[in-house]
Amino acid sequence: MGSNRLSHTDEHVSFIREAVGAGIRHIDTAYLYAGGESETTIGAALSPVPDDVVVATKGGYQPGEGRPEVLRAQIDESLRRLRSDTIDLYYLHRIHPDTPLEDSLGTIKEAQDAGKVRHVGISDVTVEEIVQARQVVTIAAVQNHYNLAERNYELEVDRCTAQGIVFVPYFPLRPDPPPALGSIAEHHGATPNQIVLAWLLRRSPTMLPIPGTLSLAHAKENLEALTIELTDEEVQELV
Repeated sequence: MGSNRLSHTDEHVSFIREAVGAGIRHIDTAYLYAGGESETTIGAALSPVPDDVVVATKGGYQPGEGRPEVLRAQIDESLRRLRSDTIDLYYLHRIHPDTPLEDSLGTIKEAQDAGKVRHVGISDVTVEEIVQARQVVTIAAVQNHYNLAERNYELEVDRCTAQGIVFVPYFPLRPDPPPALGSIAEHHGATPNQIVLAWLLRRSPTMLPIPGTLSLAHAKENLEALTIELTDEEVQELV
């Protein structure tokens, strides 16, 4: 579940707890989401995070923020907001030409070696950058913009699948549905969004969509996509 619009209110603290209670087991946030309130809300709701729940966050989004001293400060601030000693999954949010990738990821690896970060990810990257990143640190996850309409990262999906890296598509629900989507959803007794998520899950065994929501009903609806089995013909109709 994505949380880029999660503000720090009692309602949203309760929502996070209820979403986990409903079955959400992966929550994605970032240092900059809602001015830091997303991380703060997740920390208030879940600290200590249950053993079977993964909270992922990111740092280094803006130019200059990939510098070691900036990333170190952002990691420490994210830990404070999340009320945790360890971040389950920490992404370098963007690669910037002003800072070598090795310097940014080397800083995150230092945090990993110190026990502040458990797993490392990268975001908005190419196959070449995945290869480069893996020379610095073990990459557990890649988060790129990908959905039925946005297909620029097909090679990256395939590379992650082959190497057992989790591929996390952000904005997984496309805004312009293909013609066949409505009839396929009706056939399965499902919503169009559930079919889109089912298509993503079928695309790769390492796919982990993070649809954003502030609605418990929508979170439960998204989880039900796990039960939908699309046929080969339906998959072709959606492409």
